Amino acid sequence: MKYIDEYRDKGLIAKLADMITASVRRDYTFMEVCGGHTAAIHRFGIPYLLPENIKLISGPGCPVCVTGTDFIDTAIAYSQIDDVIITTFGDLIRVPGSESSLEKMNESGSDVRIVFSGLDALEIAKQNPQKKVIFLGIGFETTAPATAVTIKQAEKENVGNFFLLSAHKVMPPAMETIVKDGTSLDGFICPGHVAAVTGSAIFDFLPEKYNTACVVTGFEPADLLQAILMLVKQVNSNNPEVEIQYNRAVTVNGNQEARQYLNEVFEYCNARWRGFGLIEDSGLKLAGKYERFNAGSFATVEVSIHEEDRRCICPEILRGLKEPGDCPIFAKSCFPENPVGACMVSPEGACNAWYKYKVSR
Repeated sequence: MKYIDEYRDKGLIAKLADMITASVRRDYTFMEVCGGHTAAIHRFGIPYLLPENIKLISGPGCPVCVTGTDFIDTAIAYSQIDDVIITTFGDLIRVPGSESSLEKMNESGSDVRIVFSGLDALEIAKQNPQKKVIFLGIGFETTAPATAVTIKQAEKENVGNFFLLSAHKVMPPAMETIVKDGTSLDGFICPGHVAAVTGSAIFDFLPEKYNTACVVTGFEPADLLQAILMLVKQVNSNNPEVEIQYNRAVTVNGNQEARQYLNEVFEYCNARWRGFGLIEDSGLKLAGKYERFNAGSFATVEVSIHEEDRRCICPEILRGLKEPGDCPIFAKSCFPENPVGACMVSPEGACNAWYKYKVSR
């Protein structure tokens, strides 16, 4: 535990908080775009350690939260086919579709199974050769390489009944959309896990094109406070750049092997994000060589695009325009045991974090 204690040292945290307070010159707004950061910020009470003129807002960092209703509805439609097994990470099973959820479909007789990895799903396919097993690929550049490895393994072992329904997304296009749409930001707390794979260089366009400060950071309280201090200094000097605070895990160029898997197995495509609509080249689909593993190669299903529940402001929260406390149903009819919107489902969702660390304390 020595490693964790180092980044949770009370003296260091107090010193960093004091340094931030001494450095402020104006009002600042910084957005985190990682669900892990969202949870950590509220778990460790980071906003309470900052001066009032520093505002932290959550963006589209939770992959479960940004997965659109159309994807959930598509997965539900596949689950209704007799010889299909749906395999999914646990968070996704409770995300509401337009009329149901994968959890409810499982209760009504569909075969929906929670797995911890794509390789778990591949094993289920090998054990059930008479079934078609669909793995719901979800997540950003952090989890997509593992899915790519799974696809490569399925090809190697010639597993013909394993398929992918991909909701994998990449972060930079969403970050650019936020800036271009006019959300008022001084800087980004950039995702450490994503950058560990991709490298920090994928964020270089933000200071270069949009004069927006960026710091890639870790997940401990000292990490977050140091990143905020670095962002404040960038803004004060009017010298935005991409800095790496999380240098124990992140480099400029990232994990070359993981990137190679990504580039071989996937190609970019337009993708629909909850709260944003369609974002160009923000999704990952299987490259032509691996198209036979696409769920659509054995059966296509059609679903309609439905409006989000108008009571829920999850779309505005994901764009950094509102906070969970602004929602009229937050902690009333919408709470973790009864999520109306996707932001309340995952522990990395902004609404879930607010409920857990602000309301329930």
